[in-house]
Amino acid sequence: MGYTLTEKIIYSHIKDKTLPKKNEEFYLDIDYTLTQDATGTLVYLEFMSMGLETVRTKLSLSFVDHNTLQTGFENADDHLFLETVADKYGILFSKAGNGICHQVMLERFTKPGITLLGSDSHTPTSGALGALAIGAGGLDVAVALSGKPFKMKMPEIVNIKLTGKLKKYVSAKDIVLEVIKRVGTKGGLNKIFEYSGDGASALSVFERATICNMGAEMGLTSSIFESDTKTLEFLKLEKRSEDYIELKADEDAIYDSIININLEEVEPLVACPYSPGNVKPLKELIGLKVDQVLIGSCTNSSYKDMATVASILKGKKVSSDVSFGINPGSRQVLKMMSDSGVLSTLISAGARILESSCGPCIGMGQAPRTDSVSFRTYNRNFLGRSSTLSAKVYIVSPIIASIIALYGEVVDLDKIDINLDEFTTPSTFDIDDSMILAPSFKKDVIMGPNITPIPKFDKLEKKLNLPIILKLKDDISTDDIMPAGAKILPFRSNIEKLSDFSFYNFFKGFKAKALENKNSVILAGLNYGQGSSREHASIIPRYLGIRAILALSFSRIHRQNLINFGIVPIEISANLYESLNEDELINLDFSNLDKNIVYINDDEVKTSFTQNEIDILKEGGLLNTI
Repeated sequence: MGYTLTEKIIYSHIKDKTLPKKNEEFYLDIDYTLTQDATGTLVYLEFMSMGLETVRTKLSLSFVDHNTLQTGFENADDHLFLETVADKYGILFSKAGNGICHQVMLERFTKPGITLLGSDSHTPTSGALGALAIGAGGLDVAVALSGKPFKMKMPEIVNIKLTGKLKKYVSAKDIVLEVIKRVGTKGGLNKIFEYSGDGASALSVFERATICNMGAEMGLTSSIFESDTKTLEFLKLEKRSEDYIELKADEDAIYDSIININLEEVEPLVACPYSPGNVKPLKELIGLKVDQVLIGSCTNSSYKDMATVASILKGKKVSSDVSFGINPGSRQVLKMMSDSGVLSTLISAGARILESSCGPCIGMGQAPRTDSVSFRTYNRNFLGRSSTLSAKVYIVSPIIASIIALYGEVVDLDKIDINLDEFTTPSTFDIDDSMILAPSFKKDVIMGPNITPIPKFDKLEKKLNLPIILKLKDDISTDDIMPAGAKILPFRSNIEKLSDFSFYNFFKGFKAKALENKNSVILAGLNYGQGSSREHASIIPRYLGIRAILALSFSRIHRQNLINFGIVPIEISANLYESLNEDELINLDFSNLDKNIVYINDDEVKTSFTQNEIDILKEGGLLNTI
């Protein structure tokens, strides 16, 4: 029996050369790590607490790409902290303006066959180059920086077989939206999607990156494409063909399941408010007036994306009713746009050129007006993520976004004829790594006044009598728990100040109620903690006294983050969920946690913790355990 591509990479990165069984916990050696500034400050505070002199990975990178709006000293102080930490401990540092971490990783660092662990849920973007790239909580990344392997459960491996060719106006974004439409936002839990088939082979690395990026919206552990001629073509353009190796699944590899997609049947799709899983055919929205169009983010900000937009807009003007913005994925992309005329074309068409950063995707600028409709090429459209609660945000491809920008509304594609072939990818890329700083190991770490220590938490008591202070529905995201945006992100390093904003969009009195009760519980529905890997959505509730979350199910990364900070994530039945109410006092009994049994009042609830997770919970979190 042959191996899948995922199994081959796992096999080459485990000490015991025996592949683990499905759902069995194992230790994966990590080659590279990635952090960004919204999560990185906590990662490095955690790493520094371990007392090591240098990082112990093959390569570690720190990017500044999220908190780049400097409306006060906080973000600038964080950037200096990150730069000096990188210099002291042996980490490459990508300065603000150099680009979005996932785009720069693809361009300059990712290699086929490596393992990459990143403190960002969209780290699997690097699967476009045949790497096994996994998003994780910051504390897990800090542990990987110390040279320890990443503990994970053996996922199911699903073959997404793409056949045929895409029709006009259909792109890679529509492929991944089609996959999300089929499996849903919860359908990828503890799974890795491997893409294959002649349809996959025809896709460029840029297109593959779009698909791997949005795998996070299905809860996937990762997504991956084979390393093939398209991979080599890309690496040659980046002047690092020496990084190429061919990697593919064996012909007799056995997958847990197969999903067949005929690309000729895929149509332009749109994810409607307020979930990437709310996917509909674009034609159902014909006539919808649009106020804002934004193109870019880590999902669709490659040179190919930008050139495609320019081919549509060349010689034209966007609608006067539309606010139109572009954020290129990297400085390399921006320079190539400038050299090729793409940038001039977009400026002439009426585009606002934004910084090469995450920007509006994370709520940093370009917040839409009240009650507006915004079409974006980003990956998430959760309620309030744009920083405007009343705005309706839709997710589409760059092709569709450009057409909408021209007309100011969703149009019938059968009644228009748009050129898509004006700009092509250059035969060589302009390589300039001068904004990526190598460590000198000489600088002292500088911490501004906004950076505060990681709180210390008590061990888990065997019995607790606690109130339920919130009862929530399905699909609560980490944006809901700990919002982003220009007003909040600057306090990522200040736990006390950041706690003011916990559940801010749902219940502005959450902090006061939590502190009043000292210790408490949250009750939730399915897929609690979907979205971003931000561990702030775990550490802040624990700081405010949340000791357990009772939910119908949890997202993968958030579940582990809760454990890492000593909050017990307990999956409960629908009947128990319905029987419990907000402000109700309940008894939690953890006396038999070693046997994976928890008592909620008189109900016995069977849990599925590994012994390692149980040990961490009993100690009050991973830092206590270490």
